[in-house]
Amino acid sequence: MAVPILEVRGLKKYFKVPSGLVHAVDDVDLKIDQLETLGVVGESGCGKSTLGRVLLGLLEATEGEVLYNGESIFGPFGRKKKPLYSEMQMIFQDPFSSLNPRLSVQALIAEPIYVRKTLTDKNEIKNRVLELMDIVGLSSRYVNTYPHELDGGKRQRVGVARALALNPKFIVCDEPVSALDVSIQAQILNLIMDLQEKNGLAYMFITHNLCVVKHISTNIMVMYMGKVVEYTEKNKLFEKQFHPYSQALLSAVPLPVLDRKQERIILSGEVTNPINPKPGCRFAPRCKYCQERCKTQDIPLIEVEPGRKVACVLYM
Repeated sequence: MAVPILEVRGLKKYFKVPSGLVHAVDDVDLKIDQLETLGVVGESGCGKSTLGRVLLGLLEATEGEVLYNGESIFGPFGRKKKPLYSEMQMIFQDPFSSLNPRLSVQALIAEPIYVRKTLTDKNEIKNRVLELMDIVGLSSRYVNTYPHELDGGKRQRVGVARALALNPKFIVCDEPVSALDVSIQAQILNLIMDLQEKNGLAYMFITHNLCVVKHISTNIMVMYMGKVVEYTEKNKLFEKQFHPYSQALLSAVPLPVLDRKQERIILSGEVTNPINPKPGCRFAPRCKYCQERCKTQDIPLIEVEPGRKVACVLYM
């Protein structure tokens, strides 16, 4: 059996606050294969972006393992191993705040190459920068341009070029199109998909936009309050949702067919406090199917059918 390019086991990330610990990511397991795009969805604050940063070693894990090609990414003191910086990269949400305004496009794209010393000859580095600009569809006339002189789409293309500079095999895309106009979103999404096919990339695609995740993902993981509540193939999730939270989430997606009615599920009840949460399902206070054990027992992910896992007592 082939080793997944990325495997996560029991991953936790807690943040200390004066009143206790915020459980941002709590006991997450996942696998991503080569050429796979795992879409991670959920409302703001569910732990999507924190998960992506822990996978890349940008944040230290509280507990758990992250394996890249079967090897732990963490070295001594929980730090990411240096050789893996070239293999795993990130495309950030806001291209304006993620790019240094004092650097030109050429300097921004070349920076990872200089830092990792993959090339040392200045002419070779310049040629590599021009090659990357061509790959992401950015004209060479912007080579000496600064970020504030570019529109959002071009800035994000610079961000994609930076992520590709070291020839990675796994990229975390953290809401890479949410700050862009709809017309520009389609261009960036198509670019990301084309690069995956040409370079054999695997992605974790973090988003709150369910239409985008349907377009780009292979599998989808639904998160709520740091927990994974459903994990399945893309088409299966959009055909039928098993977890009550997934049902509510998908009911919010507008239908393009005017004569087809869709019942919107409105959630009521209090949101679980993420600081020192008590045992039990995090969604229980808002769930219409809540049972007594939902309030007292942690519900594990259970495989309810091939390719689908759900964390709900309705399927135990």
